[in-house]
Amino acid sequence: MAPSQTAETADFRDWPAPCCVSNMLKKLARLFLIKSRLEAWAVIYALAVGACTRGLHYREAYPGFPGWLLFAACTVAVFMAGAKILDATRPAAVRRGSLRRVVHRARAA
Repeated sequence: MAPSQTAETADFRDWPAPCCVSNMLKKLARLFLIKSRLEAWAVIYALAVGACTRGLHYREAYPGFPGWLLFAACTVAVFMAGAKILDATRPAAVRRGSLRRVVHRARAA
């Protein structure tokens, strides 16, 4: 069984510190973060294409109303996920401001 690679084992073996497993996993995880609105829109587009394809398969497998219902469920799931993704990519100040507006409107009503 190989010892876990930490900074000490990297130093012991004269490897550069970024070769540690923990550092490599952090770098790999950073690839899957959505940082900008453009990346969010690209992910939402990919989700929508996949959902429409799945919906078309449902329409073939379940002709009539059940197929259309499943197709609609696929697209609604993309709308909900897309809204969550876009909200998550907004800056914190904008999120706080929109929350204040919602609370203010709710209290005024």
